[in-house]
Amino acid sequence: MATTTTNFGWDIPQSTDLVKDGATAIAALGQDIDTAMVDLKGGTTGQVLAKASGTDLDFSWIAQDDLTLAINAQTGTTYTLVAADAINALVQLNNASAITVTCPPSVFSIGDQINVYQRGAGQVTFSQGSGVTIRSTGATSTAPKLRAQYSAATVICIGVSEFLILGDLS
Repeated sequence: MATTTTNFGWDIPQSTDLVKDGATAIAALGQDIDTAMVDLKGGTTGQVLAKASGTDLDFSWIAQDDLTLAINAQTGTTYTLVAADAINALVQLNNASAITVTCPPSVFSIGDQINVYQRGAGQVTFSQGSGVTIRSTGATSTAPKLRAQYSAATVICIGVSEFLILGDLS
């Protein structure tokens, strides 16, 4: 008679079943598969499955958190945007001197958005990386500046190497 695995309810043959040869191996395999996939079982409304470690089949259920921004604090006078800045992040620029933020080519996908915030007194100017085009309503449309301390803007990739910058610009 077959028994049922504990996590997913799979039937595994026993040596008393019609399949005599290899029944023990099949049973062990079934239990191993069941144990390996235990993390996939469960979760509640609003949770998503996330990788818990670099180990295969090591998952955990976590609350979906699309609204919390990770703060990428930058204190230098230059910063080049990176792909991670487009994933629920806020690039915080904090320096007393002027800061140049470069929009690089071939890093972002169309539709990616990067949030930028001037925390310090140093005015933030956006710069075009090699082959990049910036579009904005700033006084210098291809090199806009954040208007004042605590101003913010969103940099949107609208082409392979083209960005639209919207926000509190001068």
